[in-house]
Amino acid sequence: MAHHTHTLATHAGREDFREIGVHAPPLDLSTTYPVADLEEGRDSIDALAGGAGQAASPIYARLHNPTVSRYEDAFASLEGAEAGVAYASGMAAIHAVLMALRVRDLEEQKQRNHILAIRPLYGCTDHLLSIGLLGFDVDWVAADQVAHSITQKTAMVLIETPANPTLSLVDIRQVVAQAGEVPVMVDNTFATPILQQPLALGATFSVHSGTKYLGGHGDVLAGLVASSEFWAKRLRQVRILTGGNLHPMAAYLLHRSLPTLPMRVEKAQANAKDLVERLAQHPMIKQVYYPGFGQQDPKGLVGTQMSGGGSVLAIELHGSFADAAHVMRKVELFTPAVSLGSTDSLIEHPAGLTHRIVDEAARTEDGISESMLRISVGIEHAEDLWRDLQQALDSLQLKVRQPA
Repeated sequence: MAHHTHTLATHAGREDFREIGVHAPPLDLSTTYPVADLEEGRDSIDALAGGAGQAASPIYARLHNPTVSRYEDAFASLEGAEAGVAYASGMAAIHAVLMALRVRDLEEQKQRNHILAIRPLYGCTDHLLSIGLLGFDVDWVAADQVAHSITQKTAMVLIETPANPTLSLVDIRQVVAQAGEVPVMVDNTFATPILQQPLALGATFSVHSGTKYLGGHGDVLAGLVASSEFWAKRLRQVRILTGGNLHPMAAYLLHRSLPTLPMRVEKAQANAKDLVERLAQHPMIKQVYYPGFGQQDPKGLVGTQMSGGGSVLAIELHGSFADAAHVMRKVELFTPAVSLGSTDSLIEHPAGLTHRIVDEAARTEDGISESMLRISVGIEHAEDLWRDLQQALDSLQLKVRQPA
């Protein structure tokens, strides 16, 4: 029976609770497991090392953990995916996807070292691709240049939509159509599975920093990949070999947070929409960036590709780095901090923090200015959030008007 998203988020990964006699997800902190039968242990090692999601015995926590596996299944259900694979952080998840491409090449005795990527991306993702650490040659292209840029050596196309931090949108179906047989990875962190399901649009991988909305409370570091079972096997092999495992306590907290994910996303999104309209009217605001606002969604992707614009927005001030710093100092409810997707609201300066590591020329080309602030809207009362931003912006306006 197909269920609505709210029901699925509440019950996913809990299907066997009556059978095992529990009401909350079990937490297994074991690092090793008894091997009562050596032949069974040997077969389990073979299965897990080959990338299987389950085996008769977990053997060792780096190979398999029941708590983590339970959450992976729940996450995959929300993404509409055959499998989910969890990692210690979002960057560990992105690294694993890139290494899974290598695993496939080893199996097929091919060498595909070419990556196509569409900016902007999260700063560390951009940097990982740019510095050549993993041996890939990266070409940065526009969304409509994918088809003309693919070669026989292209291993993957990488996009983030909505993009960090400009909230620009990329048409996933269009990119997938251009990519043909080349895998497409979508960073789905900003949208969450509640608002967007990239695999249903043809993407190969949907990647999340689980630290953000999936955790939702600022107390979990995690990364997730949704994919087919074909790719999940290779992703698990990478995890076993590199050790980027998600801790079982983190998986437990993620699973605990899952039932409230739809409500958190919807409430924060409603707050963001309210703030966008008000911010656009403030005299110190030069531009508001938010999916679907004004002329920022010419293809109409909000309502088709995404069911809503989400709860992250960006503002560009009439001002400078110093003016952005002033606003960050003056807010009271908004925490001046990186990250996003928490229950409380956050504000940060991309050019000086999350995207500081990106080449300056690339930042400028992508519109990440010194006067831009990224805002992650939480679930507080919208009126309180507006008053906080308003007083900080009014303070900046007063400062600007005062003679030096």
